[in-house]
Amino acid sequence: MKQSSVPSVKELLNEGAAKFGSATFIKYIENGQIKEKSFIQIRDDSECVCRLIRHGNNKKINIAVIGKTSYEYLVFCSGVLSSGNVFVPFSPEISVDEAAELFERADIEMLFFEEAFADRAAELSAAFPELKSVCFSQADEIYAKYSADSEYSSLSDIEEDKEQCAIIIYTSGTTGVKKGVMLSMNALVGNIMYREYCTDIFNEGVVALSVLPMYHTFCFSGDYIKNLKDGLQVCLNGEFRDIAENLKRFQPKVIRIVPMIAQSLLGKIKILLRRNPSLTPRQAAEEVYGKNIKWLISGGAYLSPELVVEYDKLGIFLRQGYGMTEAGCRISVPDDGVAFESVGRIIDLCEVRTLNGEIQVKTPTVMMGYYKMPEETKEMFTEDGWLKTGDIGYVTEDNQLFITGRVKNLIILSSGENVSPEAIERKFSSVELVEEVLVYGEGNKLIAEFYPNAEYAQANGINNIEQELERIVDSLNETAKSSHLISEVRVRDIPFEKTGPGKIKRYETKI
Repeated sequence: MKQSSVPSVKELLNEGAAKFGSATFIKYIENGQIKEKSFIQIRDDSECVCRLIRHGNNKKINIAVIGKTSYEYLVFCSGVLSSGNVFVPFSPEISVDEAAELFERADIEMLFFEEAFADRAAELSAAFPELKSVCFSQADEIYAKYSADSEYSSLSDIEEDKEQCAIIIYTSGTTGVKKGVMLSMNALVGNIMYREYCTDIFNEGVVALSVLPMYHTFCFSGDYIKNLKDGLQVCLNGEFRDIAENLKRFQPKVIRIVPMIAQSLLGKIKILLRRNPSLTPRQAAEEVYGKNIKWLISGGAYLSPELVVEYDKLGIFLRQGYGMTEAGCRISVPDDGVAFESVGRIIDLCEVRTLNGEIQVKTPTVMMGYYKMPEETKEMFTEDGWLKTGDIGYVTEDNQLFITGRVKNLIILSSGENVSPEAIERKFSSVELVEEVLVYGEGNKLIAEFYPNAEYAQANGINNIEQELERIVDSLNETAKSSHLISEVRVRDIPFEKTGPGKIKRYETKI
């Protein structure tokens, strides 16, 4: 891929407006009604935000955007990216204290925010008197004042430097201080310019449902930037609780998900089949997902092969990809020819090698570094310039990638043997009683802590959940290596705390 050939977000918006015009690009629910926005409209509205930013501002600044996924969220993000400034997304759940700390570290000078963040925005404005703040609720006024017919129209005519930092994404991680990944426009957009392995998904007019938070690159890059390039119709889900209703309402063909969502919706399908034995598996799947569903693309956490098999029986291709923000996002993407256990096939933009078991990557879309953290940046690269992913795995001859664990999660036994907790946790992926599991070391033993599926237990007459889990663990221990024996079972009544993408936050392991 030649970096000079990569379009900017601004250019993608213009190309989308020229190629797809008044066709619907974004659909969402407002006051119970379906609203539609075209490729032309999101381009025009984004340019208005661009002009707002550049009105009276002649220097490049870092701009925070805080909000749940919405049309306005996408417009304000696009406006920042089209203005030559730096887009810095944050979770809408962020506290004032954390936001203040990160705003200072990220040198934030302007804030765009949703109405629900207004009280916290006011507190931040008091702490940062120079901070310029604009609420999404002012969008219509901005569109009117900064339209293409206004006196400010020329402010959207800018020369872009695609090699400069365009976005800073603070990675949540499972441990440690958050670090701001700096990506250039070439990296952000360049990462979606790979050669497709599947030809029947990302086509003009295909309906996609966006259910994951856009402040993460997996969703923003895939559900927004890539779909903008390819001309898909993107339906915004809104709240997680609305997924079931919006699947029926929008009838999508493709959805980007995390395994937890796939497991939850599969549970609904199984309940339907039990209650309605006359239904075929595909009919039950269509009752939950809609009649057009074909592809589920999973990321962010381990996807069990058993879950893939279950979905194949429903006529739904559930596959997983792999990536990391520091690599621009994608490293491998799925197709229907890969093994169920793989995380897809390495994209043509990336080179992948393994060194001492660790997966390492070389790609033109790699990060510029961590913002104002040179030492941490240096630690992420080998002496010969390969990005260290921190994941353990291997690559096959046909470029399939397999992940077996995390370097930092390895439990070092007193015998000196390394144990990957993920390898043990995956043994429970097909156990329906187990909703979530975390394996960790404590003292000189391995602990398995479970958040059980109470609905499954009740439906199957399991009154003593802990006893049943101990029985399952004893059964698995019989065939496990001595270093992988679970010594104690613990049961919790609330889910594990998770990062934004849905990964369980691990305990510090001591053994």
